[in-house]
Amino acid sequence: MEMTSYAPGTPSWVDLGTPDVDGAAAFYAGLLGWDVQDGAPETGGYRMCQLRGRAAAGLGPQQSPDMPPFWTCYVTVADADATTARARDLGGAVLVEPMDVMTFGRMAVLADPAGAAFSIWQAGDHIGCEVVNEPGAFCWSELLTTDVEGSAAFYGGLFGWEARTAEGDMPYTELHLDGRGIAGMMPKPPGMPAEAPPMWMVYFAVADVDAATARVPELGGAVLMPIMDSPAGRFATVADPAGAAFYLIDLAAGLGG
Repeated sequence: MEMTSYAPGTPSWVDLGTPDVDGAAAFYAGLLGWDVQDGAPETGGYRMCQLRGRAAAGLGPQQSPDMPPFWTCYVTVADADATTARARDLGGAVLVEPMDVMTFGRMAVLADPAGAAFSIWQAGDHIGCEVVNEPGAFCWSELLTTDVEGSAAFYGGLFGWEARTAEGDMPYTELHLDGRGIAGMMPKPPGMPAEAPPMWMVYFAVADVDAATARVPELGGAVLMPIMDSPAGRFATVADPAGAAFYLIDLAAGLGG
């Protein structure tokens, strides 16, 4: 699906901070079919990943050597400065104050009260992902948290998201904007290391999750959890060669809509 704009409150972009940009470019090109474009010198080594000639994600050097490699989720906002101030009022933290990214847009890095980091994006020349919800593209964001109720209140106040929880053996909360599911949330799973902080995770769609998961170790990555079935489709938890975790999913039920 091709995109030309995002409504405020919609997850719209993902990028990876990694100590090995060249290695990441080769891994994701081999796994998801991306054409990774070198950025201009003033971008500091940031690269745009394209799918069918359209922006699908970003890769860049890790900003802090003390942090592990990870994927960052961005949410479009109308006013990055006002949203940052609102996040503070709601008990969140500001990790990076609002700043302009050349003419591409204005961003800030925030954390919710439980400690999960995310970014906000006020679009300029760059809207975010120009292709989503198809094989090789970003299709869903998911928060793993120690405080589902508190997180629902925070993001509801910040972005207007409505939390709808389906009970079961593993309760799952969908976050809705204007009646449409745009992200998910669940308690940190038992298998997740206790020292791991709450975090946002990203899903990438694939046409065949079994084949894609088998390809991960061939490309130098790791399968963190075996393939599982869910109402949204078969999915696996994997990591790239530097250790950044993400999900692969076959989108059987149209997750990400």
